[in-house]
Amino acid sequence: MVIITNPVQIAVITDTSLRQLIERRIQEISECCPWDADELGPMIVVEPGDTAEDLQAIMGFSILEGIFDDSSFGDEDFSPSFEFAEVHGDHLYELVYIVSDGGYGYDIFIVNRPGIDPSILAFCQTYAVPTP
Repeated sequence: MVIITNPVQIAVITDTSLRQLIERRIQEISECCPWDADELGPMIVVEPGDTAEDLQAIMGFSILEGIFDDSSFGDEDFSPSFEFAEVHGDHLYELVYIVSDGGYGYDIFIVNRPGIDPSILAFCQTYAVPTP
């Protein structure tokens, strides 16, 4: 996983559309207040080989489990806890989770490519809506 806590770290992102989207998100956030990962949360890029458990270790909760009950992704009564889930084009997913009243959260980016955890991709394909 790539955990971006400083705009300089974006340079390691080789996928042009992903890099531009992250830059745009930081710019949008900074229109109201400068983006500070310590205050507002990091940008997270899921890479091939990363698992849902790896993501859970960073965030402190699983995107694949209910936050108010014991339901899991795939269960009839499962309800995701994201603020929004979008698909950009046909290969780039974005999930946003806000976890505090102060606005702290996680902006997660997943590129649909070989090696990405199938459970994360299935989650994205189920809930992400196309960007306008």
